[in-house]
Amino acid sequence: MELESLLRTRLDPFDTPAPTRMRGDADLNAEWPDRPTTFRPAAVLAPIVRRPEGWTMLFTQRAEETPAHPGQVSFPGGRVHADDASALETALRETREEIGLDARFIEPIGAWDQYETGTGFRITPIVGLVEPGFSLTLDPREVADVFEAPLSFLFDPANHERREGEWRGYKRAYYAMPYEGRFIWGATAGMIRALWERLYK
Repeated sequence: MELESLLRTRLDPFDTPAPTRMRGDADLNAEWPDRPTTFRPAAVLAPIVRRPEGWTMLFTQRAEETPAHPGQVSFPGGRVHADDASALETALRETREEIGLDARFIEPIGAWDQYETGTGFRITPIVGLVEPGFSLTLDPREVADVFEAPLSFLFDPANHERREGEWRGYKRAYYAMPYEGRFIWGATAGMIRALWERLYK
């Protein structure tokens, strides 16, 4: 089955009341003594750009000055606001605010498993198919740069590296997908891994 068919048939509709399966940083860390007990809702857009030469996924490189995950690679997105009608609205609003990607270029397809982070967020990730021809305007307070990585790379399990590091005094395992000098890791890599499992396993 081709990728677009997989996306349209295996993702969750936006009005699904609960995720099929909860994912998170704890997936690779069964012994987690300080795992958060409460989580703040957030949503991100995983923009898949339909490049004629091969589909890609668009990422942001967060500004070093931002208080949340400075310098890290992430999807555009953020906290759910009280007046957001849905996770989809949050993801589209944050994408417009952070990188200036106009919603008219985005076709939201569906969501996959919510992801709980060690920093206390419960993220709803949403796939949006993006038509080429868009222009971007980055908010320098939040985003230092943007880049695209081929889905052929991201959806190859050989590139889903499992690494370990120390965080808050404990050894933690995490996924990493280094690509051409960009270090895709942590929650972002974990969500990509979960999306790959949803589509192909």
